[in-house]
Amino acid sequence: MNHYRQATFELSAAKLSQLPADTGYEVAFAGRSNAGKSSVLNVITEQKALARTSKTPGRTQLINVFSLDDERRLIDLPGYGYAKVPEKVKEEWQKLLDSYLQTRECLRGIVLIMDIRHPLKPFDQMMLEWSYACKLPIHILLNKADKLKRGPAKSTLLVVQKELKDFENLVSVQLFSALDKTGKDECYQFLDNCLAL
Repeated sequence: MNHYRQATFELSAAKLSQLPADTGYEVAFAGRSNAGKSSVLNVITEQKALARTSKTPGRTQLINVFSLDDERRLIDLPGYGYAKVPEKVKEEWQKLLDSYLQTRECLRGIVLIMDIRHPLKPFDQMMLEWSYACKLPIHILLNKADKLKRGPAKSTLLVVQKELKDFENLVSVQLFSALDKTGKDECYQFLDNCLAL
């Protein structure tokens, strides 16, 4: 039974006070604007248009909340780094992201989406360090694995795993392709653990 199929859009929040009550369980999806975050969310929930995908990176400028049930939510955080938006807007996003990550009690884990061809960019490193400081589990999806042949994809996975060995047991990493829909089961395991399913 895929609980994630039940995901429904609940609301978009421009500030923390607009989010649902800070109870239950949340997993946040984060990533640079061009990492394919919306496509990943749609594949995970087996819904074509739950999260709006766009040819223009950086369309997610608000925190989008998707409910699974009364207790559990998937959170789509603003994409970061690539979007063609004014500096002031980027600063606002950054503040919103920081305060969400630091104050949200019901946040149980983060799925960090990276383009396999450009892993561990500064924003990704920042997210990793932040989650490590908060002792929050983080699961990395090396998305767009279909863009590489099997050998190079595996090599990238090994390189990233090696880079992350200092983060002890808080970080896990896998290959993923939103296009081929491969890697879902491994991702579901992480989500199930965080959401106590």
